[in-house]
Amino acid sequence: MENRNNVVTDILHPCYEINHISLKVTATPSAVCVLVYSFLAFLSLVTVCGNLLVIISISYFKQLHTPTNTLIMSLAVADLLVGVLVFPLSMSFSLSSCLYNNNMFCEIRDSLDVLLSTCSILHLCCISVDRYHAVCQPLTYKSKINGRVVFIMIAVSWGVSVLVAIAVVQTRSNDECQETCFIDVIIASIVGPLFSFYLPVVIMLCIYMKIFAVAQRQAQSIQSTTKSGATVCMMERKATKTLAVVLGVFLFCWAPFFFYITFQPLENNLAPIHIIEILAWLALSNSTLNPFIYSFFYSWFRSAFKMIISGKIFKENFVNLNLH
Repeated sequence: MENRNNVVTDILHPCYEINHISLKVTATPSAVCVLVYSFLAFLSLVTVCGNLLVIISISYFKQLHTPTNTLIMSLAVADLLVGVLVFPLSMSFSLSSCLYNNNMFCEIRDSLDVLLSTCSILHLCCISVDRYHAVCQPLTYKSKINGRVVFIMIAVSWGVSVLVAIAVVQTRSNDECQETCFIDVIIASIVGPLFSFYLPVVIMLCIYMKIFAVAQRQAQSIQSTTKSGATVCMMERKATKTLAVVLGVFLFCWAPFFFYITFQPLENNLAPIHIIEILAWLALSNSTLNPFIYSFFYSWFRSAFKMIISGKIFKENFVNLNLH
């Protein structure tokens, strides 16, 4: 039995030695450990660079100064912080190590993880509201979704995320109970996921269903509109489809993790550690994918990225450039 445990540990946790309820870093990491951590370091670098490109593009080019892009930039800030803070902390204090030895750094990692994941989905919820007004109520869009409203959306998203993170992490670090307190289980496994995942997702799905229904009606009557009106309509529909893809990718990355932490208390035993690790890193990888979605669907983001990477913006003033 001991040999079997050693084999499993070497494969799934090549950088750690697990002995009953204790865990320590091995003195000589295996080749698998080096490869895994090299890949994760590369993933962290790509996350930082990709989201930094989004932030610089929206900040620099005047054409990208729109309410939707302001929300996207705030989302990119959250994703950037995932690459800068959560990735390194998760590599240093993995989920498996924190399960066996919860300390201050594990609490910091967990709080940042909860905060930034909640912040991401709340931003996507705000973006869906923005798209609803842009597509379904275009005549009143500019009056309803202005700079002040966008600022309130961003402030609420970050503020609620902080509160959820504090509540969830506080319950996990409660040492007064010998066993997990019932109220802690309720908050960590039901209340937290409800406000940071399930409720916003239901709202977004309902909004996007309404948007797509309206977009289909617009497509049927688009031939009777003017050429400029048709162009604007097509741009709005393309932006909506792109952000729907962002939502779909988010669900693909985060839903398995939230399903696990919701239904895990119903089981007597934890899932295999490697399953938990895979779900956690799949969720974090969402922060890496978003910038690639923008660059794939938006030609102006591709043009902006090329100009930034080539260094052209440092040689001349392209603030008012019309991106294609």
